Amino acid sequence: MEVLKVSAHSNPKSVAGALAAVIREKGVAEVQAVGAGAVNQAVKAIAICRGFVAPNGIDLVAVPAFTEIVIDNEQRTAIKFIVEQR
Repeated sequence: MEVLKVSAHSNPKSVAGALAAVIREKGVAEVQAVGAGAVNQAVKAIAICRGFVAPNGIDLVAVPAFTEIVIDNEQRTAIKFIVEQR
């Protein structure tokens, strides 16, 4: 599964475009974010992406969950969104 990592400084429209491309190609993607700002940008990107793929008859659903990731040899808790077609 393709993993898109989002930071607090990510442009939501750019992330949405990348997410739309992955959804069209593979049908499912994972969006990971660490921190409140990054989660905010990720949620905005998913909402924008829904608008990008809706004209093609694709209805998106996002399932949130926690995951553990390693950043600079330090374990962190991230939010992941599994984004797929309904």
